Amino acid sequence: MKINSIVAFLDSWAAPSLAESYDNVGLLVGNPDQEVTSALLSLDVTEEVVAEAVRRGSNLIIAHHPIIFKGLKRITTASWVERTVLSAIENKIAIYAIHTNLDNLLGGVNSEMARRLNLQNTQILRPIPFNLEKWVTYVPNEYIEQLKEALFQAGAGSIGKYSECSFEMEGKGSYKPLDGSSPFKGEVHVRSEEREVRLEVIGRKQNSKAIYKALIDNHPYEEVAYEQIELRNLDQGNGAGLIGELEEEISFDDFFELLKKTFGLKVLRHSKILNRKVKRVALCGGSGSFLLEDAKRSDVQAFITSDIKYHDFFEAEGRLVLCDIGHYESEQFTSELIAAELKRNFGNFAVLLTEVSTNPIFYTPWPKN
Repeated sequence: MKINSIVAFLDSWAAPSLAESYDNVGLLVGNPDQEVTSALLSLDVTEEVVAEAVRRGSNLIIAHHPIIFKGLKRITTASWVERTVLSAIENKIAIYAIHTNLDNLLGGVNSEMARRLNLQNTQILRPIPFNLEKWVTYVPNEYIEQLKEALFQAGAGSIGKYSECSFEMEGKGSYKPLDGSSPFKGEVHVRSEEREVRLEVIGRKQNSKAIYKALIDNHPYEEVAYEQIELRNLDQGNGAGLIGELEEEISFDDFFELLKKTFGLKVLRHSKILNRKVKRVALCGGSGSFLLEDAKRSDVQAFITSDIKYHDFFEAEGRLVLCDIGHYESEQFTSELIAAELKRNFGNFAVLLTEVSTNPIFYTPWPKN
């Protein structure tokens, strides 16, 4: 199996189109046509991780954080980023990044956090705008079911928690076949009128190619009339952050214990504790301060994220408790999430989890015992 087979699968699972505009995802280093031996999964790519890949015989590193983020103007040994990339190239190790596209995917980083906390009734905190398209086509009634099934299989027809959604309306279409045409019905140079069904389905942009192929391959007409319309509707199925509910209301003391146990915390930074219990929770893996206003509007008692700045804690305003559990800690299960997805789809492919802790932050108790 070649590296591009793994890349194609990961791109179809967490589409690059879901990534934020500032991000750098996908295959960052390596030859996509190279035979893949095994994949090493890590939150970050460091010199130590590349050395581990060499030692364990892996020629593909799949990481959450992109090693090439701000852009490189040269690759020397001047910085740890350049040394890491140079080492990967010298050892013919490919590097693939799956970052904010996995953050924004329902079933991605935030869903894994919620699963570990056993949150129920989860939903996206800030849905993605401009990610949906409406597809419209016109088809004879006897082909409608075949075409709908193909479109659904290609990813069309999903709206929130519902699938296989469509709309149909009967009408009459006209056409005149020209020289060289091979009409489904009718004669060349003679205008025909046929009873047709107008079919509408919703699709996500990351599925556009698959939906288009399904439409063309399963439509009976030689020339397929269709419309592909960008929608302003929010994509309730993908976006930043997540909201969920605990199985039962608990005190903040018990909630903090849950966070410490679930994420293995040595320290927990938080805003002022409220005189109430916790039931409804918002969360965002990594740096999620940008979602604070969304969390406040969502009637949650706590918001779990990381990298919260000093003045941001004031913004809690007594409406919720901000919980900073640490960047690495919030995303530490991401490699296991990716590994599980790969193993489900590539049964005979070796997927390895790194043995290197890439957390750059250390906590020293004082006074030391």
